[in-house]
Amino acid sequence: MKNLLIATFVVSISFLSGSCKVSSGQGKQYDFSSLDSVIQGWVDKGYYPGASICVVKNDTVIFQKNYRDYTPDTKVYVASAGKWVAAAVIGVVVDRTDLGWDDPVEKWLPEFKDDAKGKILLRQLLSHTSGVRPYLPEPRVDNYNHLDSAVTEILPLDTVFTPGTRFEYGGLAMQIAGRMAEVAMGEEFETLFQELLAQPLEMKNSHFTPINTDGGHAPMLGGGLCTTMNDYLHFLSMVYHDGMYNGKQIISAETVKEMQADQVKGAIIPSNNLDNYVAKGLGQSHNGIYGLGEWRELIDKKTGEAYQISSPGWAGAYPWINKHDKVYGFFISHVAGSSAKEDGFSSFFGSPVISRTVSEILKGKPLVVKQGRINVGNGSLYYEEAGQGEPIIFVHGHSLDHRMWDEQFSVFAKKYHVIRYDLRGYGISSSQTEDYQFMHVEDLVTLMDFLHIKKAHIVGLSLGGFVTADMLAYFPDRMLSAFLASGNIRKSKGPSEPMTKEEAKVRDEEIAALKKKGVEVMKKEWFEGLMKSGGSQRERMRVPLWQMIDEWDAWQPLHKEVRVVAGLDAIEELKKSHPAVPALIVEGHSSDNKFSKNPPILEYLPNGKLKIIEDCGHMMNMERPEEFNAALEEFLINIEQ
Repeated sequence: MKNLLIATFVVSISFLSGSCKVSSGQGKQYDFSSLDSVIQGWVDKGYYPGASICVVKNDTVIFQKNYRDYTPDTKVYVASAGKWVAAAVIGVVVDRTDLGWDDPVEKWLPEFKDDAKGKILLRQLLSHTSGVRPYLPEPRVDNYNHLDSAVTEILPLDTVFTPGTRFEYGGLAMQIAGRMAEVAMGEEFETLFQELLAQPLEMKNSHFTPINTDGGHAPMLGGGLCTTMNDYLHFLSMVYHDGMYNGKQIISAETVKEMQADQVKGAIIPSNNLDNYVAKGLGQSHNGIYGLGEWRELIDKKTGEAYQISSPGWAGAYPWINKHDKVYGFFISHVAGSSAKEDGFSSFFGSPVISRTVSEILKGKPLVVKQGRINVGNGSLYYEEAGQGEPIIFVHGHSLDHRMWDEQFSVFAKKYHVIRYDLRGYGISSSQTEDYQFMHVEDLVTLMDFLHIKKAHIVGLSLGGFVTADMLAYFPDRMLSAFLASGNIRKSKGPSEPMTKEEAKVRDEEIAALKKKGVEVMKKEWFEGLMKSGGSQRERMRVPLWQMIDEWDAWQPLHKEVRVVAGLDAIEELKKSHPAVPALIVEGHSSDNKFSKNPPILEYLPNGKLKIIEDCGHMMNMERPEEFNAALEEFLINIEQ
């Protein structure tokens, strides 16, 4: 059973001697077991050698944990998490000198006067819209400890696009910005950092130089910061309080606001690589993705202001601030070993899992919900239940988890005893193993037995529909009804035909190809396919759908999964039994969602019917929850009558 971490007290935070000092105090309970499970899973899989995390709400630490040998004072090179800090240093210089965000490079660096790069603005250098190439041409690496040397290397390089017309993520342009700040203040950048930020913020264990020459931490401003969790939390506290720290204004509130404002504006944003982190990592579709040295992860659609900002690093560090939640936090680690690469794991794109999980934890649950875990064979299932009345069990789809039923769970709990759970291998239920044969339908019956449920209405979508069909085939006596959405019989071999050597070889080749392609790419393609299948209301589901897919560990496509649904075996059983269970096959109709108007399963269900929900796709319960709920409610009422 996974360890439940419930913060039964909160701690007040103060910044003394460069570390996070805490004192206990009574406060609201938050259950951080889901976040702990995510991070512990990363560490256990070998993606990280250890880690630390701290979450602060209203200046109070609500969760802090260290993994393995990490401590709050473990020094780590945090890669692009340093971009935020470097830009803030330059922001202080803007506050204190004549340096301005709209100054051209040539104003401060005369060597650029006869070069096209001389017309680039300081704000463009810090927002990846400058046209300066992202990195030096291979095999050269900008691992200089002095910015004048770095700028000398950049000077002869051609721009790759007209400044302001395109967003291209990288670090080289920040070197020029840092050099402009050096000239404006008459000090080297490390000195500026120490005097303007590190010392007033008590960041005693942080530095940009000397550069880490191991690779992946150059150039200096874009990837060279070495820091600790405690130190970086001081920086986040300052930004969260609009530039104020310990009663002193370190950076002006106006500059903090300017750094968080949209600096990309009308620039073209590529859709197929790191440049589209906000879309790929968060499933967001807005264009105002970057400010000055920081990502604008989530924005208020009415005002256009960013309410969640961040600066994730490729190696694992993830600082963020969420103004709506009144939270800031920092996850610090450094990816190590080959496991992450072999599994296609990206710490950069995986970072938002942390902030999203925290937001979800803080929201709490509006219902009186019982949570539990039961043993099934060599694993366990997580479940939730609420309400009273006839039981309804919701079974989720592939790559998703129990949260896909958010729009149904509370609605039907008003009249029914509702249960939702994570299938084995999904959500926070236990993982699968390649050598252990089980079936999801047997797990479901075990759950019913544990909850003392003799019969239930089973509602499944996609993979959940396959499981519901298996219930009809093997356990019809345990069903009050069957509601099968976007899936019924899976047209594949069942457990009666174990995987052959030839099939195993093909799967190994598919897995190798997927790892080479990258799991994050696969997830994005899968997500876009589900989105494309939808109708006019599909944007309603974008954020929650991507959240689940992004947090999915993708075990199934990365392994030789045993046959966990009956598939064609179920057809043979249904041919024999023709169960009289009331059943409704529900499909969504849109231009990009294909379905059968005469599903074969209805041949074996004497009390089965087909219903079409117009203008929606595969994920109908999330895309059009009102219509889905109405169809389910009507179906249940008709059964009662």
